Order: sequence, then C-alpha cells, then structure tokens
Amino acid sequence: MENCKHAIVIGASMGGLLATRVLADHFEQVTLIERDAFPPEGEHRRGVPQGRHTHGLLAGGKQVVEHLFPGISQELIDGGAVKGDLANDSRWFIEGACLRKFPSGLGGLLLSRPYLEGKVRSHLLLRPNVRAREGCDVEGLATSEDRQRVTGIRMADEILSADLVVDATGRGSHSPQWLEAMGYPKPREERIEIALGYTTRLFRRSLADLEGDGAAVIPPTLETKRAGVMLAQEGDRWTVTLVSYFGNYAPTDLEGFIEFARNLPAPFIYDVIRRAEPISEPASARFPASVRRRYEKLDRFPDGYLVFGDAISSFNPMYGQGMSVAALEAMALHETLVEGPADLARRFFRRAAKVVDNPWNIVAGGDLRIPETVGPRNAGVTLINWYMSKLHRAAHHDPVAALAFHKVGNLLAPPETVMHPAIIARVLWGNLRPRGKTPAGDVAVRVTAGER
Repeated sequence: MENCKHAIVIGASMGGLLATRVLADHFEQVTLIERDAFPPEGEHRRGVPQGRHTHGLLAGGKQVVEHLFPGISQELIDGGAVKGDLANDSRWFIEGACLRKFPSGLGGLLLSRPYLEGKVRSHLLLRPNVRAREGCDVEGLATSEDRQRVTGIRMADEILSADLVVDATGRGSHSPQWLEAMGYPKPREERIEIALGYTTRLFRRSLADLEGDGAAVIPPTLETKRAGVMLAQEGDRWTVTLVSYFGNYAPTDLEGFIEFARNLPAPFIYDVIRRAEPISEPASARFPASVRRRYEKLDRFPDGYLVFGDAISSFNPMYGQGMSVAALEAMALHETLVEGPADLARRFFRRAAKVVDNPWNIVAGGDLRIPETVGPRNAGVTLINWYMSKLHRAAHHDPVAALAFHKVGNLLAPPETVMHPAIIARVLWGNLRPRGKTPAGDVAVRVTAGER
C-alpha cells in the first residue's frame, strides 16, 4: 500500500489489539492509544468493566487468534486455560433437555478475559513496529482542510499524525459525533432492546463438579426469562454469570445469588455453587440493547479512517460472541488492506457487515423470541425461531443436528447451514421419531452437511 507509514488504533481492548496486530503487517509503525494504564498481565483493567464477567473464546475466534499469534493457545493452556471439546465437554440445556454430547472436533478455550487480553497484549507489544501510549484521552480527529481525509488524532496537548486512524473504542464510540462534526452523516442504528441484567461471581472448582465437564449453558425460557452460564477458568475457578431479561435481576448477596440459580430451568449450576467455596465479590452490570451501526450503508465517508469491533456492533453478552467477532473482523481488515488503499473504508465496512450478519441474526432471532423484546419482527423471524426450537429438540438425540447448531454458534458456519436439506430431514425425523430411535448414520460422515 501507498501511504502506509503510520497507523493509529484508538482503544486497547481485544478489538483494538487484534486490529493493531493486523495493521502491523501493513504499516511501518502502529501506535496503540489507550486512556487507561495497562495492569500486570492477567489483572483487571479499569476501562474494561466487562472483564469481571464470564467470557469465552468461540472456536471461530480461537482459530483467528492462533493464526495471528502462533503458539498462543498452548501458552494459554500451559498457564491454566481449560481446553475442551465444545460439544462433548459442555452441558447445553435447551428446550427442556441437554443437547447430545459427542466428540465434535470443535476445540475451545475457557479462560478469563483479563488473562486472554493480557497475554495477547504482551505478544503484540513485542513487535518492533508497535508502540503503546497509555493514559491518553483522544479529544477528536485531525482532518485535512477540506475534511475529506482524517490525518490523525487530537489530544489535550498535541496532534498525532497518521495515514490511517482506526476507532476501536467499543460501544461508547464517539465516531458518529465526530463524523457529524466533519459534515458527514451518522450511520443508521439498529437496536434490539432487551433490558438485560446480570451478576457474576467466582467459585472454587473441583474436578468432580459436573462430572468433569467444563461448562454449563442454560438459556432463558419464555416463562422465566432467566439464564445462567458457568465456565471453568484458569486457577481452578468457576466463573458463574446469572442473567435476567426485563427485571428481577440476580441479587449480589451470596444467598440470593444461589437461590436465583436454584430457579433456573436446569439444576447444573445450582448443584455446583451451593456447595462450592465463593472466592470473589459480586460484579453486576446492565445491558439495555444490542446495537448495530450501519457504516456500510453510508454514501460518504472520509479517507484515512475506519471503525472497528464493538464500535460497529455490540451484542447481547449472553451469547459470548464479541471477542470472536472482533477476531473475524481483523481478518476482514487484513483482506481489505491486501487489495490496496483505494476506497478502503467502503470495502472494509462491507466485509465487516458480512462478518456481523451471522452473529447479529443469531442474537436478534434468539432475543426476539421473548415477547417484551423491542425490535423488528416479521414472519421470517417467527418461522426461524419455530424451526430452531425443533432443531434443538432433535439435537437432544442427534449429534448431526447438534453439530450444525454448534458450528453456527461458534461462527464456523453461517446460519443458513442449519437449513440444509439434510439437516431439515433429520430435524423432522428427530421430532417425529418413535421414542428411543436415533437417526442412523456415522457422525464423522454425516456432519459435512453443516459445513461451509
């Protein structure tokens, strides 16, 4: 690329770190700007309050992180991250029963957000053309006189010039306001209002818990609107997040927290934490809505500027997709840069929109099942939700149906793959079959119907 001497990334959360890693392959120098001071590796950072809550790295995101930082997965495991098969070593309680467990080949990593972020940041800052500036507040963008190009960032006492500026500041991004101040339109926003509230605690983990499984996932039902996620972490810990939609949120006191877990649709989390040693104070948060900003729909956008990660779209955290979506966007950024500098923003936003489409449709469809959710509904959403309930019921017994679901959930396959004719046939059979009968066929052969 021409004009690829210096790039700036604003925001050093996971999205910013991954964007910086990609830019380091294309620019002579990349400067990472962060308003916080970086803590020691593995410790919480003040500017990432979500870091105290449950996180997971989906299979799709894990593949990208390993590609960008070869060997990091094993390093994380050596430091305590829990590896496992996402279908065989987890309990997914959906539609009244657990999905079939079987060796799926979908490898996942269970670990805390601060541990993962700290390790990625340490690897990134070893690169000779990457530098970080901590404790810096960005007040706005520097532009050319005609405002057709972003030329850098403005801070309190200096202007830092760059050939490309990337906003990776997350959900609270100022990009819409900065664009408007430059005479550009704001991107259109889509919102799915869910009034989510959740509380997280850590507990000591015994290898006998869950008979050795590393995760329990209990989505909400229409009756209770309560959910829970319990994942193993480094340090022989469970991270437990209890979730509720539209009020009646999980309390912070230990007794109330455990009682909330007792009233979940399945007993797995309650059976563990009522006996386990609590080892942290509670952390609570509210998430009013999933938000998507449609930058790819804008007719005009300044050169030398991109928006990235949660600044484009932020998802219901119950689905655990944020870090993995940022990883896939990083690969989209790499592909865009390889093609050259012309019309960079338009091409990147179109690619990023395709990355976001799949997880957004998953989140929107799931949340719109709840009657109180505010968002665009149509006959297609209703039909898909009906079909997914049938798919989940078939997946109680059928590993092929279960694998199709897991591949989509882990961003390894687009949602339409669960509508493959071979999968539809198994869903129909799984919902009509006589009790005790399981669809015939070798799993290793038949799973290919759900692949890309």
